Amino acid sequence: MRRDWQLYTLLLLPLLYFAVFRYIPMFGNVIAFRRFRPGGSIFGEEWVGLHYVRMFINDPTFWNVFQNTLILGVLSLVIIFPLPIVLALMLNELRSRRFKRIVQTISYLPHFMSVVIVAGLVFQLTAIRGTVNQIITAVGGDAIGFMQLPEWFRTIYVSSEIWQTVGWGTILYLAALSTIDPQLYEAARIDGANRWRQTWHVTLPGIRPTMVVLLILNIGSFMAVGFEKILLLYNPLLYPTADVIATYLYRVGIGSSQFSYATAIGLFEAIIGLTLVLSANAISRRVVGASLW
Repeated sequence: MRRDWQLYTLLLLPLLYFAVFRYIPMFGNVIAFRRFRPGGSIFGEEWVGLHYVRMFINDPTFWNVFQNTLILGVLSLVIIFPLPIVLALMLNELRSRRFKRIVQTISYLPHFMSVVIVAGLVFQLTAIRGTVNQIITAVGGDAIGFMQLPEWFRTIYVSSEIWQTVGWGTILYLAALSTIDPQLYEAARIDGANRWRQTWHVTLPGIRPTMVVLLILNIGSFMAVGFEKILLLYNPLLYPTADVIATYLYRVGIGSSQFSYATAIGLFEAIIGLTLVLSANAISRRVVGASLW
């Protein structure tokens, strides 16, 4: 440390960020069990025990947003998580480096767009006179009010997430693919393995540790589906399918100033996320042999 202190100073800003925005705010969780009044103590005025926990357990609106969060989380995990792996494998098979770079650049670009811009594009495409409805009416169908019908929200959200995140998600997998020993492919070819067999027996085992780590991280953020995008896309008509825990917390915590109630729900969500990470890590370590720790 004394010899390389200049390098260790690079850790100061990240550590400061996590301390200020991740660890110090944890002390505020105490108001989930205390009654907080604006202008009073930041740690609450009086002890109320599990009063706010019982409130959200008996609140049917909470269980509706909890169900929406689970559904969107499962859809994101099942549909979106495997797609970067598939795209990385396809890019790895390309022989033309120029074409490969063009495809990578095009697939990366949506990641750098602001969520506000992405939401604006979604509104433009799904408007009554938008591109999608123009195509529908051109083939003889009737225009659909996508952003007024709750049953369409999950499809729109998942589709926009695929477009925005899949290309960027291939970076780590392409880096993992570059570390696989080419001699393994040569040995597989000598044994008569075709491209599919090589992919199954050489490529996928080679990137398995990366896949497992990213899967555990995705499971950890299972309950924290895209707050910003949902907040920008949804409206009261879409609440039955679009309202998730994060947006519900925003409305009751910031909008209605029920800080203690919102903190209790947020603490419940955090406990579920921690439990999922620990469980996924333990299962992965025993079954696959790879884990975060």
